[in-house]
Amino acid sequence: MFQAYKYRIYPNTEQQIALAKSFGCCRWYWNYALNLCQETYKTTGKGLSRPAIQGLLPQLKKEYPWLTDAYSQCLQVVALNLSAAYKNFFDKRAKLPRFKSKHGRQSISYPQNVKFEGDYLKLPGKIGLVYCRRHREFEGTIKTVTVSKNSEGKYYASVLVDDGKETPNLSTNGKAIGIDLGLTHFAITSEGSKYSNPKHLIKHERNLKRKQQKLSRKQKGSKSRQKARLKVAKVHAKISRCREDFLHKLSRKIVNENQIIAVEDLAVKNLVRNPKLAKAISDCGWGMFCTMLKYKAEKEGKNYQEVDRFFPSSKTCNVCLNQVGSLPLEIRRWTCKHCQTTHDRDINASINIKNEALRILSLGTSDTANLRGCRSSGKTMCQAQASPTVLSDAIPIEVGSPHLLVEKCG
Repeated sequence: MFQAYKYRIYPNTEQQIALAKSFGCCRWYWNYALNLCQETYKTTGKGLSRPAIQGLLPQLKKEYPWLTDAYSQCLQVVALNLSAAYKNFFDKRAKLPRFKSKHGRQSISYPQNVKFEGDYLKLPGKIGLVYCRRHREFEGTIKTVTVSKNSEGKYYASVLVDDGKETPNLSTNGKAIGIDLGLTHFAITSEGSKYSNPKHLIKHERNLKRKQQKLSRKQKGSKSRQKARLKVAKVHAKISRCREDFLHKLSRKIVNENQIIAVEDLAVKNLVRNPKLAKAISDCGWGMFCTMLKYKAEKEGKNYQEVDRFFPSSKTCNVCLNQVGSLPLEIRRWTCKHCQTTHDRDINASINIKNEALRILSLGTSDTANLRGCRSSGKTMCQAQASPTVLSDAIPIEVGSPHLLVEKCG
């Protein structure tokens, strides 16, 4: 099983210059190969294969001697990444590959000849030993090391390791939970827990506005503008780190406490088209949160299940399965006309998401929908299955959160 570890590295001045040359060579080769692929497709209707792209290197190094500043294997990886990008595009997993800019994040990959020597990371070529803040150890064989520089000028090394372990088999024995994502509360669980939305962008918005105003007043191309741009980048990086810290802590807490995790398959790209909510939705990081839940659950052999976005989770009573015709967003609590049960809109939605996920899993594993190990709040899944839509008759024990909220980062 592959596992990636990200470390902060501290290259000296000479190493920074050498890395900058390598970044530039790989970026130029990517743009050259991408342009050649586009021109070839326009004239012949066919693209270029990876061996054809890699075969360009010997002649290019003769025409452009400065390409030898980059390690040869780094340039080979560029061709591999470009062919993979096109494959992902044709498989509809990603957008069309784009040209790279010298502004913003820069990266190169070393597929071999990289190793750790104490507190230093030894990179091949002209880089040599680079001090690395190795905050945690790993076991396994190093496959690839990607060195990157972010927009605020910090360097990182992402180490891909093969630990030799097999991916654990998924199990349905344990606790099931449904999660409904929102704006006022970031996550609402089927147990009645509500996790507040930290709103990291709003907390730093005043500082960000002030620094962006100073940046807009600087003359383009001047050193003062470059310094102001770096200050803006640091604020954005701070917001990003706070958001990732919150999402990592919350996703880890949920995965540790549950065996089956059910969420709604949200179309975030469509939701951010709403001009009134786009900023708030983007600040939440729903997509990143679901990605964290998925890979952490799969790593531990737990089930991560997504429910269709068109499933009426909010409008369906989780007790009698009666569905209301319309339920505007401003209505946060509603009473079922059939069974007279008063529901919290979000908790009711999370319960329905959990029940629908259990139904999907049961139909995929057996005809009898028998998940004896799965349990909800105080009730087991062996109870009466009165409806083909949901399997559990669970109701929240309490409206408030029985758990401690995830610590907010400063």
